Amino acid sequence: MTETNQADGQTPADAMAEAGAAQAGAAQAGAGQPGAAALAAAESKAAENWNSYLRAVAEMENFRKRADRELENARKYAIERFAQELVTVGDSLEAGIQAGAANPGPALLEGAEATLKQLHRAFDKAGIKIIDPAGQPFDPEWHEAMVAQESAATPVNTVLSVIQKGYSLNGRLLRPARVIVSKAPGSGAN
Repeated sequence: MTETNQADGQTPADAMAEAGAAQAGAAQAGAGQPGAAALAAAESKAAENWNSYLRAVAEMENFRKRADRELENARKYAIERFAQELVTVGDSLEAGIQAGAANPGPALLEGAEATLKQLHRAFDKAGIKIIDPAGQPFDPEWHEAMVAQESAATPVNTVLSVIQKGYSLNGRLLRPARVIVSKAPGSGAN
């Protein structure tokens, strides 16, 4: 074909341009032709592929955000088991201080108090907060009511005293504060 075209004085580039123009003219003239259907099918497939691509990009973005969130939680709460162990140490130290106060031994008491202060500083550095709600309204998310006690002097559902302090780690409850809660005088229910 190239030789024939060249014999007529037509270059290969002219022949390609002429063929392209002929195809475009045929597509316009015969919209119902198989070429137009193929073009419509290709455009439909291209739109479907574009939508698939956009979904894949959105899914990857959601995966990245979820992974970032999980990594942040792992960093924040990785020491949770360790923190729960430290909480019991703090309880023991407080019990020792109370026993030392009842049976005076100044050196023992001062040492235990210094140790407890040091432990509280370590708690602060690790993000552990002490929940000591004496005199505050009872909050079932942070407090565990052990006993309800009648009290005319305080509003109903107020923490009268703390049996055992609670602890939280970076805003997540480790252990609720165990408390005695006030109730109305003569209500009879515990």
